[in-house]
Formats: sequence, C-alpha cells, structure tokens
Amino acid sequence: MILKLKRSPGIYVVGFMASGKTTIGRYLADELGWSFADLDDDIESQQGVKIAEIFDTQGEEEFRRIETAILTRRIRMIERGQPTVLALGGGTFAQPANFELMEENGVSVWLDCPFDMVCRRVSVASHRPLARDPEQFRRLFDDRRAAYVRSDYRISIVDDDPMSAVRQILNLPIF
Repeated sequence: MILKLKRSPGIYVVGFMASGKTTIGRYLADELGWSFADLDDDIESQQGVKIAEIFDTQGEEEFRRIETAILTRRIRMIERGQPTVLALGGGTFAQPANFELMEENGVSVWLDCPFDMVCRRVSVASHRPLARDPEQFRRLFDDRRAAYVRSDYRISIVDDDPMSAVRQILNLPIF
C-alpha cells in the first residue's frame, strides 16, 4: 500500500452524478473490509432534508458550504485511522477547497462514466437538481471533467456491472 494511503486511509470515489460512486464504493469497502460512507447521505441526515430541497430553498452556495463542513468531519475521522471508502457528490471534488482537503488525506479514484450512460441512468431519477436542464447538464459534465482529471486514478466505466469497476480499483498500484 502506498505511503499516502497508509498515513491517511481514505479512498475518495469521485465522478459525475450517476457514475456509480455509491454502488461501487459500497462494494469496494466490503472487499477491503473498510467502512463506507456517502457524503450526500451524510448531508441529508445532518440537515434532515433531501439535497434537492437544500438546493431549492437555500441555494447551491449554501449547499457547498454544508458539503465542505461535512467532508471536513469525515476526513478528520479518516486521519484518526478509520479506513473509509467515501463516495462524494458529483460536484464535491470540483470545489478547490474540497480538493485541497482530500489531496493529502487519502487517494481519489475517478469513475469516468460516458455521458450517454450518465443520461440513461439519470433519466430514471428525478431527485437530481442539476440535471433538470439538458443543455446545462451537458456543460456541467464537460466542465467537471477538468476537475476529475486531477484524481490520483481513473477507472473507465464501460458497463453497469459494479464489480467490474471494483476489480479495476483493486488492481491499482495503491494496494
């Protein structure tokens, strides 16, 4: 295992919405025998409302503030030695302050999911506030790739089998 991961045992699963971060992260944590957490679930639990409602009533800026505060708490737990796979929200890694928090506190793995697959997956979910406008959705996808490319590792998502991605992650040189 690389020194960075030994020092701070966190794997941050990053990628665009509907790329499989939560599902793949859960399976990965299970394979490693680590804890699993989903940052969006943490936010909803702490706030007592769905993320879409936070966006609608408080705005994206307030959501991002809440997100950073909860991410900071999770990272502190990881720093104290609790090995954790953490699935991030689609925009978490794109925020410079969040990126800096994660940079020295674990390893980031980008699930690079093709746009057409993302669209197919999102079409069955109505709870994604940033997917409401198709043109804005495509721009957001393209814009966030510039942030995701900074991840420590990239995994290509080529099908809907989460174990395929988990196997790719387990074959990375971090282990």
